[in-house]
Amino acid sequence: MKRRETGILGEKLAREFLEKRGYRILEANYRCSEGEIDLIAKHWDCLVFVEVKTRRSLEFGSPEESITAAKKERLKAVAYHYQQSHSDLPPSWRIDVVAIELGRRGKPSRIEIIENAIGEA
Repeated sequence: MKRRETGILGEKLAREFLEKRGYRILEANYRCSEGEIDLIAKHWDCLVFVEVKTRRSLEFGSPEESITAAKKERLKAVAYHYQQSHSDLPPSWRIDVVAIELGRRGKPSRIEIIENAIGEA
C-alpha cells in the first residue's frame, strides 16, 4: 500500500469512526492559503477540526507523535481561517487528532480519537 493510499484509507476509516460517535462531517480536505485539514465536523455544539494520522508501522513512532510543532501551528491557522470565512458556526471549537494504526491487509488495529489534542496556546 502506497503512502497516499494509506492516507485515503485512514481518512475513510476516521470518517466512519467519527460518524458512529455522533460527529456530523461538514467538510473533508479543506484547503486554504494557511494549509489543509482532513475533516471538519460538528459534535454537539462544538466545531471540530480533525487531523487524521495513519501508520502502517510504528517504526517511526505512533501516528499522533508525527504531529510536529510546525504542523500544530498550521492546523491552528487553518482553523482560524475557516472560522473567519464561514458564518453561523458554533462559538466553541477544538482540534482533534484521530490516530489510526493499520495491521495486516490494511485492517485497523487501533483507531483512537484524541479530543482537543492541539490547544490554542
